[in-house]
Amino acid sequence: MTEPLHPFHRYVALGDSFTEGIGDPDPNAPGGFRGWADRVAEVLARSTDDFAYANLAVRGKLIRQIADDQVDAAVALEPDLITISAGGNDVIRPGTDPDEIGRLFDDVITCLSVTGATIVVFTGVDVGFSPVFKTIRGKVAIYNENVRVIAEQHGCLVADQWALTEVQDQRLWSSDRLHMNPLGHHTVARMVLQTLGVPNDLHPAEPQPLPERSWREARAEDLTWAKEYFVPWIVRRIKGVSSGDNVRPKRPEPEPVTLPGDRDAAL
Repeated sequence: MTEPLHPFHRYVALGDSFTEGIGDPDPNAPGGFRGWADRVAEVLARSTDDFAYANLAVRGKLIRQIADDQVDAAVALEPDLITISAGGNDVIRPGTDPDEIGRLFDDVITCLSVTGATIVVFTGVDVGFSPVFKTIRGKVAIYNENVRVIAEQHGCLVADQWALTEVQDQRLWSSDRLHMNPLGHHTVARMVLQTLGVPNDLHPAEPQPLPERSWREARAEDLTWAKEYFVPWIVRRIKGVSSGDNVRPKRPEPEPVTLPGDRDAAL
């Protein structure tokens, strides 16, 4: 009998836009976005006949909202594998405390640990490369250390985005400069599978070279970005609304995974 590639049969993903898959559009995927979690589930499903996958993540959610809306639902689904990336939306907000966010994350992991599932947590990306977020690099680093301590205390695996230098490249990010594009999600999926020790055939991403730009062209792009993405984000903060308001999880129940080749054959 062939040795199984992994022990997982029921995978539940929790989090915000990163886990929902924003930046990786796919009209054939539930919710219209694929993302790294879907890509991981596709690999896991190939070697397990009864594999099922749920994704409870919703864009824009803060860690308290993830705790309130997703944790109990995840526990009720009886997973043997959980991934959770939470706190990123809190960290980027001015005036928030990475230690307080860490305490909230600890509470979340304590609740999820009752499942006995393998839990994968994420550090944040080293944002020193980003003109938009490099000023909060230290804040991200502090939160990451909290995540590492919590993972050690609860026996979680750490998917270390801080050490994933491939994503410190603008070519792996979408035009909003906040979400990864398909190449970025692909790269994270490879890292998560490596963290789980699951063999896979996902090859390293090969982004196309960026076209050379003049100083004037770069500043024009900055102005376009500010108008299309940054100003609307500020307006939402002022109004107290979120991009995730009235958005439902794309996979609220564990379901079999349709592989991309199977979707194409069915069209």
